[in-house]
Amino acid sequence: MSDLEVRQLRYFVAVAEELHFGRAAERLGMAQPPLSRAIRELERQLGVQLLVRTTRQVALTPAGEVLLRDGRAALDAVAAAGRRAQHAGTPEPGLRLTLKADYDAGLLPQILALYEQDPAAIPVSVHLGGRNDQAPALRQGRADVALFPAPFDDRDLDFEPLRTEPCVVALAATDPLAARETLCLADLAGRPGPGDVDARRQLDLAQIFSLVELGKIVWFPPLSVSRRHARPGIVYRPVRDLDPVTITVAWPREARSPAVAAFVRAATTVASLEVAHAG
Repeated sequence: MSDLEVRQLRYFVAVAEELHFGRAAERLGMAQPPLSRAIRELERQLGVQLLVRTTRQVALTPAGEVLLRDGRAALDAVAAAGRRAQHAGTPEPGLRLTLKADYDAGLLPQILALYEQDPAAIPVSVHLGGRNDQAPALRQGRADVALFPAPFDDRDLDFEPLRTEPCVVALAATDPLAARETLCLADLAGRPGPGDVDARRQLDLAQIFSLVELGKIVWFPPLSVSRRHARPGIVYRPVRDLDPVTITVAWPREARSPAVAAFVRAATTVASLEVAHAG
């Protein structure tokens, strides 16, 4: 069997994700007949059937499911290699840190201050994203290190937990439940959250706060986030049976950067000092 080409994997992943040759061809910017021929040639090359085709649908075989999983990872790795090479080739590459705004357990200023004292430190650029953007950014070579909450998809990543803290519920100050000192999840059953407003996009903090103040949603931020955002129209209440959140520092498993290692050292040192101080 000859080696697979990136082009073949890209074609197959498009078809496997769309489960429709026409949509896959449109996504790839090509005509459908050559795409169909390319998939047949791939099956011939591998000696296995990847897709079950009928006049009404396309479905993956077990072999196709394996190739989709590994093909996605391979395409991500190729793209990441290119991005990391480009980044390393810039005159001053810097360290790219990604996180969701305020989801650092209040540790980031101290981490950066300690990191800057390390001989391996290089300038840090901070890239803010949505709740689920950090792990893909690391895998795809768009970031070097990240702070974000567990659990997450840790494929090809290493990570260290930094701080575990309780979550609270954010309610409109006019909400009847705001009069209570503590709540449980059953009290909030059926209440919409940020993800129920528009499943196609993530709301930013300003939008979340506005909707909470209006009584349209409730929200469960970490305690450190609630302390940063005191607002007259919002109250925060503890929820007895709400799971805590653990903020982690994560980086690509194959990373060999002294700057990444220095940042991880700083992050874990600051976190351990915070625990010792709290104790």
